[in-house]
Amino acid sequence: MNLHWHKRAALQLHQVEEYVLRKFGERVRQEFMDDVERAVLSLADMPMKGKFDPLFSHRKQAYRSIIVRHLNKVVYYVKGDTIHIAAFWDTRREPTAQAAQVK
Repeated sequence: MNLHWHKRAALQLHQVEEYVLRKFGERVRQEFMDDVERAVLSLADMPMKGKFDPLFSHRKQAYRSIIVRHLNKVVYYVKGDTIHIAAFWDTRREPTAQAAQVK
C-alpha cells in the first residue's frame, strides 16, 4: 500500500509537531513523531485498522481514523492501493468544525 499525505493533513501534523517542540522540547517531539510514523506505517499492513469515523458518515468516501498518543487523530481513507491521510488533528478541539475542513 502507498501512503499519501494531503497538504492540509501534512500542515496540521507540522503545526502539532511545532507545538510539541515549543511546549515539551526536542526529545518529546522526536518521540511524538516516532509514534505518528509507527501508527501511519501500520496502516500499510492493516489499512482497515481504523474505525469508521461517524463524523464523515454522510460522505460517499469511507473515512476511518486512528488515535495517536491519546490526543491526536489521523483521518484517512483507502482508494485503490493508496491510503490517503486526509487530516491530523488534536482530539481536544471541537470535532465537527475540524471534520468540515476535510476535503
